[in-house]
Amino acid sequence: MGRENNEFAEGRLPRLRLDELLEELQAHIDEVRGTRERLDGLLDAVMSVGRGLDLPQVLRGIVEAAVVLVDAEYGALGVIGDDNKLSAFLPVGIDDELHRQIGALPSGHGILGELIRHPHPLRLAELSAHPASYGFPLHHPPMHTFLGVPIRVRDEIFGNLYLTEKRGGVEFDAEDQAVLTTLAVAAGIAIENARLYEEGRLRQRWLAASTEFTSALLSGAQETEVLGSMVDRAVDIADADIGVFYMVGPGGELRGSLAHGEGSEVHEGVVLPSSAGTLASAALAQQGLVTVVDVEHDERVTVQPERWRGFGPAVAVTVGTKERLSGVLILARRSGRPPFSTVETTALPAFVGQAAIALELAERRRDAEQVSLLEDRDRIARDLHDLAIQRLFATGMTLQSARRFVEHPEAVHRLSRAIDDLDATIKIIRATIFGLREHERAGVAPKLRSRVVKAVETAAAALGYAPALRMEGLLDTDVPAQTAEEVVAVIGEALTNVARHAQSRQAEVSVVAEAGVLTVAVSDEGVGIPPGVVRSGLRNLAERAERLGGELSVTARGEQGGTLLEWRVPLRTEGS
Repeated sequence: MGRENNEFAEGRLPRLRLDELLEELQAHIDEVRGTRERLDGLLDAVMSVGRGLDLPQVLRGIVEAAVVLVDAEYGALGVIGDDNKLSAFLPVGIDDELHRQIGALPSGHGILGELIRHPHPLRLAELSAHPASYGFPLHHPPMHTFLGVPIRVRDEIFGNLYLTEKRGGVEFDAEDQAVLTTLAVAAGIAIENARLYEEGRLRQRWLAASTEFTSALLSGAQETEVLGSMVDRAVDIADADIGVFYMVGPGGELRGSLAHGEGSEVHEGVVLPSSAGTLASAALAQQGLVTVVDVEHDERVTVQPERWRGFGPAVAVTVGTKERLSGVLILARRSGRPPFSTVETTALPAFVGQAAIALELAERRRDAEQVSLLEDRDRIARDLHDLAIQRLFATGMTLQSARRFVEHPEAVHRLSRAIDDLDATIKIIRATIFGLREHERAGVAPKLRSRVVKAVETAAAALGYAPALRMEGLLDTDVPAQTAEEVVAVIGEALTNVARHAQSRQAEVSVVAEAGVLTVAVSDEGVGIPPGVVRSGLRNLAERAERLGGELSVTARGEQGGTLLEWRVPLRTEGS
């Protein structure tokens, strides 16, 4: 009996050992299979992220692949900005509704900031136990286990991969860290490729816009229209919300502006005696590109800062050189949007540099056209003097000699009137010739037209916008010097009154010499003149008109709103 038990025991032991060996072998086979499947998954993930060229799509693919590879419930990719904080954060595992409830995405504090400050893999069994942890915002799902690895693009830390809550309630292990680190290396290569592609695509778009801009200017299109198109294209290519182009004068004054995008109406037509206190001044000081994190609260913007309310990231770049400056281009995004990246702004200086060259070439073309125009004026003046006046003079002499042969009183009267008309016509033509030949010369007092333009430009600084201007008639020849002085003073005084009292965003000035009367009209669309207001400035204008035998009238513009001021004086030529 005892021997049979021994034989039974000896038969059972080999079988038990064989079962154990088989189970161990099966476990090794499962482990190898699992490792192979994970490696296959890692390879598929690497190939997947490497195929993309659209950067946002690549980043999203990296996070989704990471979550699957390490079997995590939540994942995110944080992009590090120039200020060493998170400029973008792409979460996976949190739906839109929960995202809305949580509120603003993290900027890089706590555990996320720890990985930014120390770019090395970080694996935690309990998030709350780490010294850098300080909890989650309201509605944020609970998270305990954590695995984070940095993503490097060459020698630069582009961002970090964050994984939390490994499924099954277990911790992330060393193998998870190795897999995620390998994916991060592949992600760095994919991100670099996507950035190079994006940069090349942006350069191509900037170059195409430059070509269109140059062609339009050199084909004779209106400069204002082309500049407006330039701002429009810059806003589109740079993914900005607004673009503003300030036209800068030789003394640093802002001579006007063009704007396109959200809230552009408050940036249109800005005229200031100096660029100080504006973002344009910061760009002019550096003679290049300036980036701003928050333009609404930037300390350098002290003049009319309300124009930038609601805007955050901005970039400003000068158009032209210090010797031949055309203006400053500013692009801005709404608050909360990511700042302009290096990729987005790399080609911007080249774009505005090309624009500056095109503007200079267009100016040279205009100079050549002006020279041609002046030559045409000289030719017309010669023809009028040598042909028209001589023929009219000869006709007048013929009529005068024929008058003594006419006996009928009415015929004599008509001949005399025709001779007088010929004399008046000769005087008009001579005045026209004088106007054609009298160009502005150094050391000579400027003509009335130039002085009127200067007076309007000077008043624009106080108004905050450039008034419209219309001039008609032979202002430079028919208006006596004393009257011309009064005209300049009247325009200055009238526009000052508009700036102080009218509360208008538009004004128009017209100076017309016609039928022996000079009329200066200044109109606005403001609140009008309330009753009972002391009109000392208007009294001065009335006295100026009376001294020259004229009059002043101030009337309401009816349904249009605003005021119309008209200053009229008779024209008496010098020596008449």
